Amino acid sequence: MTPRRARRPRAPAWTATLTWKAAVFIAVMCCALAALLGTLVHVSVTGQTVRDAREKALARLVDATRLYEAGEPLPPFAGLDPAGLPDPLRRLTARGERGTMVADHRGRPTMWAAAPADGHALAVRVDHSLGAGTIDALDRSIVGSSILAIGATLAVGAFAVTRVTRRLHATAQVARRITAGDLDARVDDPRTRDPRRPQDEVATVSGALDTMAASLQRKLQSEQRFTADVAHELRTPLTGLSAAAELLPEGRPAELVRDRVRAMRGLTEDLLEISRLDARNETVDLAVHELGPLVERVARAAGTGPGAGPGTEVRVVRDAEVETDRRRLERVLGNLIANAHRHGGPPVVVTVDGATVTVRDHGPGYPAYLLASGPQRFRTESGGKGHGLGLTIAVGQAEVIGAELEFGGAEGGGAEARVRLPEYVRFDDDPREP
Repeated sequence: MTPRRARRPRAPAWTATLTWKAAVFIAVMCCALAALLGTLVHVSVTGQTVRDAREKALARLVDATRLYEAGEPLPPFAGLDPAGLPDPLRRLTARGERGTMVADHRGRPTMWAAAPADGHALAVRVDHSLGAGTIDALDRSIVGSSILAIGATLAVGAFAVTRVTRRLHATAQVARRITAGDLDARVDDPRTRDPRRPQDEVATVSGALDTMAASLQRKLQSEQRFTADVAHELRTPLTGLSAAAELLPEGRPAELVRDRVRAMRGLTEDLLEISRLDARNETVDLAVHELGPLVERVARAAGTGPGAGPGTEVRVVRDAEVETDRRRLERVLGNLIANAHRHGGPPVVVTVDGATVTVRDHGPGYPAYLLASGPQRFRTESGGKGHGLGLTIAVGQAEVIGAELEFGGAEGGGAEARVRLPEYVRFDDDPREP
């Protein structure tokens, strides 16, 4: 068996945010700067303190040497080969050299200075506790001030970055609203409204998004007006053409003309319905309906329409009551069933499970573009039959009645469309009451 590779632990999602990255960057830079400055100050002050103590110790050593050469008694801080003299200074004086060194003497920091004297080491000591204490206090001050500076810098930096990220989140939210179809959404960044104010990068992105949304809205509105105008302009001549076709003598040519006129009228009505859905001013007529019988009626009607096929099987797993617009729901289900018969393969099965209706066929399945981005008008990949308007209307009507319409592939092959409706809950009397 091939050994399974251990999964690498994933970092929490919040660590990928710009605020977190900026905070880490600011903290690292502040720590590096504080460490550098603290080291420089520590080295400078320590060097100056040690130099002062060394000069004092050497001055005492000169005085002690003068007293020793004069045969006078040495002061308490001086002596020949005194106890506690560091070994490096003893070896240095043994070579005939003079030197200084900081070492502990009886638990206290001490600056030693020693010189050779008649084969002995003449040494003096200076208490270095004050200098060492000053250095320790300085180190504590550096650490404390560095912590305060890092905290203050983090707070200010987080506030500044949060202001930027808040504007970025607002821009992203507007972009998602535009993607969902709200073409009136705009960022309206204050820096883009006032040309006198300098614009930063976020304002530039916000302004570009608003400009793109406005351009897209104008183009879509132009297309919607064109669709509505074409449908309205075609309606009048088609009415006259339909009346003229009815006057033709019976025969194959008359049947072909009437069939084409019906197809043109159906296409025109679909275009008018799409233009009304695009206008987003549709109203719904809500009522409570039993979903199972409603689906059975739609299946009988859709299964006997043009290009419908042998019939539609309806399975009611669990019936439910739904509050919806019956006409619009029938339009959604009718288009889904008609599409399954026209472009799919038999059998076409409609399943009612609670407030969910599933329409499944056993054909080649939905094309990849439809599963990726939804139905597109005037586009079809099923042998050139149809205009792609039926599923587009189904999606629009489902949105109007508040239903969820999903397209996918069925297990074992075929296409599957699922309509989820809000289930109606009837609040009856308390069953515990007599």
